[in-house]
Amino acid sequence: MSRHPLLFPVTGLAVLIGFMAAAAAGAAEPATSFAFDFGIGAAKPGYVKVLPSAVYTKEVGYGFDLGTTPMPFAGGVTSEKPFFFSVAVPEGNYNIAVTFGDAAGACVATVKAESRRLMLEEVATAAGKFETRTFVVNVRNFRIPPPPQNAPGGDRVRLNDREQGVLHWDDKLTLEFSNTRPCLDSLLIDKVDNIPTVFITGDSTVTDQPREPTASWGQMLTRFFKPDVAIANHAESGETLKSFITGLRLDKILSQMKKGDYLFMQFGHNDQKANWPQTYVEPFTTHKQYLKVFIAEARRRGAIPVLVTPMQRRNFDDQGKIRNSLGDFPESVRQTAKEENVALIDLTGMSIKFYEALGPTKAPLAFSGGRDATHHSDYGAYELAKCIVEGIKDSRLDLAKYIVEDYQPFDPAHPDPPEAFKLPVDPGRSNVPPRGDPPPPPAK
Repeated sequence: MSRHPLLFPVTGLAVLIGFMAAAAAGAAEPATSFAFDFGIGAAKPGYVKVLPSAVYTKEVGYGFDLGTTPMPFAGGVTSEKPFFFSVAVPEGNYNIAVTFGDAAGACVATVKAESRRLMLEEVATAAGKFETRTFVVNVRNFRIPPPPQNAPGGDRVRLNDREQGVLHWDDKLTLEFSNTRPCLDSLLIDKVDNIPTVFITGDSTVTDQPREPTASWGQMLTRFFKPDVAIANHAESGETLKSFITGLRLDKILSQMKKGDYLFMQFGHNDQKANWPQTYVEPFTTHKQYLKVFIAEARRRGAIPVLVTPMQRRNFDDQGKIRNSLGDFPESVRQTAKEENVALIDLTGMSIKFYEALGPTKAPLAFSGGRDATHHSDYGAYELAKCIVEGIKDSRLDLAKYIVEDYQPFDPAHPDPPEAFKLPVDPGRSNVPPRGDPPPPPAK
């Protein structure tokens, strides 16, 4: 692969100048294509030179973010700690081409986007070698097209307090570079409108968890798909089928949904809570009906609905078997899939195989902090994302053709050893449990 491919029809410098001029003039249409060159020396033709001292501001529209500053080398920038680079962009799907490498040394990079979505895992280049990797990032904000005059509805998603200021609801694209020596040479960004989008709905076990030590399968799924499809994870902690409607989260998705897109639905952990009277649903009546509303709305727009049964909690009996803590809700999802002829991914069953294969002693390694019985660690989220990929394959969804070439078949009854799992830890950390679930049990 060439070191500096010209992948896009408009040069980054011209576009960036146009973007800055438009911003200064208050124009309504900012640029959606960029080309950035990092490191020492003059910028490559058509690229904007970005020095390590470039700090992101709304006025400039790009720069290193979240208080991180990488170090320069002859051909780019690197750091021993994770560093972030942000670009102000309109919401949409963006094709990202990153060139890694160093003429004088070896490099290893991992890339995440927005709130810890895993995009690239351990990209290694030898000294003198350069490699360009491409992926797609979905960027969104909380705004919704306003309803007509006198019509019910709203013009924004009703975000909760813990969503204020998170990277997956703002007006910029943020990339995180980490690992032992991430050598960032250059970066190309271009908005794409003609690829299918996988919209994901669900709760804290699915959402893009913004801080360590908690992670969810929705933010790991991106690692397993080619840049021919976008993953838009709209799940949020504490959400239910009802609250997804009343909070206008479903409206946000439907306002962007097009023919050929997908709608994944995993609910149950919070819907089952009878002590939440405003959002409680009964498994074989209201639960089914709300699922069918989601299904009908997706089909009305030409999208493909996919039902996912919720994963079990880590609750072992004396024989090392997982107790059912979800009642009849997984069965309700299964029945709804049959009644509506909808693809089904049985994550309930696969999660049981996964936890029992690890056993009571090792299973805590798949969960947040090792104590949480509901929410997962990076390792647990990664393995559950593989379960979702297997479910996509087993359901024979057309989406399966976009699975990355290096994906290896996965059996949850024989998971990857937790001791062998390596993913750079993010700098942000929180000991506050996600919304909607009780605090973790005391350590034994």
